Amino acid sequence: MSITLVIVAVTVITSLVAFNDSSLQYKLTFSPYAVKHQRKWWLLFSHGFVHGDMMHLFFNMFVLFHFGEFIESYFVFINKGWLYPLFYLTCLPFASLPALLKHGDNPSYLAVGASGSVTGIVFMYILLMPFNKLYLLFIPIGIPAIIFGVLYLLFEYYSSKRGGTNIAHDAHIAGAIYGVVFITLFNPSVWLMFIEQIKMVLN
Repeated sequence: MSITLVIVAVTVITSLVAFNDSSLQYKLTFSPYAVKHQRKWWLLFSHGFVHGDMMHLFFNMFVLFHFGEFIESYFVFINKGWLYPLFYLTCLPFASLPALLKHGDNPSYLAVGASGSVTGIVFMYILLMPFNKLYLLFIPIGIPAIIFGVLYLLFEYYSSKRGGTNIAHDAHIAGAIYGVVFITLFNPSVWLMFIEQIKMVLN
């Protein structure tokens, strides 16, 4: 079984159990206040395995499965398969850093979901396959990955500044940045491939 499927399975099971156990849900939910003032550092990781509702869970796991299998195979191909689970787990706390810095003194701020790590995986895919077409749900027209990435970041930045959505847009942006930085650190040649693909399209 692939690591991606293991992550999906663990996340689905944990989320489903937490849906019916509010005490467990609360114990795993990311609270910047609890991390900062009560040293509950594990919340930086555990929140990625619980979700707000079924739609939240389905969307994250659908995207994770779709792109995660490719990224996992890529790391295996370059003989660094161990980097995939390392990335997924370390991206969770990194994507939470903006909220920790911004809401560390706010006991009412809570967040759940694997969106930060999932977004990081999507942006690694974009870096590797910038001109592959991505199809959004209910939109049958494919969008080149690189264009999707730019539009996505602009949307997340605008939504983060506007606020009022109950979505951790800053976690999505941080996850995207971490994904690109992570794969660059361990395999800088991805940028040569990226530039070559751009040259092929322009020529």
